[in-house]
Amino acid sequence: MEPNHFNIFSDIPPRLPEELFECILKQGNIRIERIVSRGHVTPEGYWYDQVFDEWVILLQGQAVVAYEQDQVCFTLKAGDYLFIPAHVKHRVEWTMPEIDTVWLAVHLLKRDS
Repeated sequence: MEPNHFNIFSDIPPRLPEELFECILKQGNIRIERIVSRGHVTPEGYWYDQVFDEWVILLQGQAVVAYEQDQVCFTLKAGDYLFIPAHVKHRVEWTMPEIDTVWLAVHLLKRDS
């Protein structure tokens, strides 16, 4: 396999009608995604309930992530990260509307995912 060189902040479309999800790497039970939000939030009343663990770091921008259990909210800025265990219901409550919020998410998939 030849080495690849990319930049996490490159090739972000000037218009983002929807949140951008891009798989950067998938190998074995690991999937790494770049997520770009620009004022995007999780739809009202919807909670993510993933079958896999997720580690996510905010590289740029700001966001608020809420957990359903105990209604705990985390305000994230660049450099902050969360570990979200499988089946912990969560949602994105807010991201900056004028600035790209860039996330790096590492999904620890089950062997059959």
